[in-house]
Amino acid sequence: MYQYNDFDSHFVHQRAAQFRDQLTRHLEGTLGEEEFRALRLQNGWYVQRHAPMLRVALPYGELNARQLRALARIAREYDGKPGGMYAPRGGFGHLTTRQNVQFNWIELADAADVMDLLADVDMHGIQTSGNCIRNITSDCFAGVAADELIDPRPYCEILRQWSTLHPEFAFLPRKFKIAVTGATEDRAATAWHDIGLTLKKNAAGEIGFEVRVGGGMGRTPIVGTVVREFLPWQQILVFIEAVVRVYNRYGRRDNIYKARIKILVKAEGQKFVDAVNAEFEAILERDVEGSAHLVSEAEFNRVAACFELPAGVVAVELEASATHASKPAGYCRWLERNVHAHRLAGYRAVTLSLKRAGLPPGDATAEQMDLAADLAERFSHGELRVSHDQNFVLPWVLAAELPALWQAAREAGFATPNIGYLTDMIACPGGDLCALANARSIPIAASITERFDDIDELHDIGDIDLHISGCINSCGHHHSGHIGVLGVDKDNTEWYQVSLGGADGSTLSGPSVAGKVIGPSFAADEVADVIEAVIETYRAQRSSAAERFIGTVKRVGLEPFKAAANAVRRSTAMHA
Repeated sequence: MYQYNDFDSHFVHQRAAQFRDQLTRHLEGTLGEEEFRALRLQNGWYVQRHAPMLRVALPYGELNARQLRALARIAREYDGKPGGMYAPRGGFGHLTTRQNVQFNWIELADAADVMDLLADVDMHGIQTSGNCIRNITSDCFAGVAADELIDPRPYCEILRQWSTLHPEFAFLPRKFKIAVTGATEDRAATAWHDIGLTLKKNAAGEIGFEVRVGGGMGRTPIVGTVVREFLPWQQILVFIEAVVRVYNRYGRRDNIYKARIKILVKAEGQKFVDAVNAEFEAILERDVEGSAHLVSEAEFNRVAACFELPAGVVAVELEASATHASKPAGYCRWLERNVHAHRLAGYRAVTLSLKRAGLPPGDATAEQMDLAADLAERFSHGELRVSHDQNFVLPWVLAAELPALWQAAREAGFATPNIGYLTDMIACPGGDLCALANARSIPIAASITERFDDIDELHDIGDIDLHISGCINSCGHHHSGHIGVLGVDKDNTEWYQVSLGGADGSTLSGPSVAGKVIGPSFAADEVADVIEAVIETYRAQRSSAAERFIGTVKRVGLEPFKAAANAVRRSTAMHA
């Protein structure tokens, strides 16, 4: 993973010191709330429903055990700190779909101390908020995936360094998100981002990017448009600069709901693409003594050197004992769901599930973070990843050590064999924590998890993406779920819309598309019943045990599922 040099380290410490000065002046009353608001947001500090919230960047999902221990310390000592005004509410971090971690109960007076702790382990919250280029995200299996063509991490790091505090793009019309993948399977949901980049090779073996622009969810879900089939990798910063300049120039600033680049792309169509190409060519033509941001071979090699194999990692032949024959059924189920193929012989990537009864999806307590760091040090050369699906991933596990890892993961509570199943759901914090939410997500997630607590039943149901958002901002990516749940407000009462047929671009799901709502919204206590009715309809309608939920929905259409969902409402009304 990327190693900070002296410049990087000085940069984040200097930023932390600057924030301390700003915070001190604010607390003393010499820096007003409105002036301080812009400054804290640039460092990832929000004020949510009940308390300040910090969003920490995990660039392209990578972190090491030392960093995770620092996050655990923040959760333990500052998030709902003992004796503080928010105790005992905190003590955890929330992993987001965009490879950040959020703390929801840190007192503002402690914010500068937390930023110092982050800087000491090469972390920060810079540009995790505000109308700027946000955290660059990628495939959680980048660099290890068996289906990977090109490792995207060096390109992600180059993008991160270029975009951080970019003076021209500090005040865009709205936030701007970029995702990158280099595999045949899109695990980064690239089509749902403002810019989605897919690394490819052309017929001559040269590396370049397919570039999508204008994806996004929210009130108007739109799949990104391919604007370049193949862009040489050396030109990627120039092309993104052209895209963001056109957006900065023409994006709407008079209406927050129409300010995202997706609205501009949809409204202007080919005119937008032509404007980007013209700006791109103009930047190249004005290139005087290398003023254009072309990525040189030397710069790429400098960054890529950080992504060599960890010391001691070499391909190995599997021993006969590593075939895992005659192992317990629980181990075999875990092996099937939580263990993933690796590009290096003798190695596997392993997902540590954060989805089980009693734990909100994506939440990790201080103790769990320490335990995950222990597992990373013991089994994965001290490295971890955070996935789009809000789990931890160990990327460098010897296949021969899987039985020992399984046992240790079970003891730590990470071995639930449900990856890809219904209970491996994505969910935002919702109304329990977020000031923007219309409804709570956590109780809905809990009711569904409790309803489907039988692993054999989950195995029979098979792969399903269930996504839950507490409001239309779609932090839970409900639009792309095979089943999506959206919290809505009706006369100050929580209700929930259910949609079916969404997709994030994976092989299982098919091309990215927004799901369709299957009827009027449901009361909170009806949602688990509706999901169960939808699942039972799938089981009755599927052509075979091999046909997955999304395949059945596409084949038979929405009507049988609508009828089943509406029957739940009629039954509820009869018994009211």
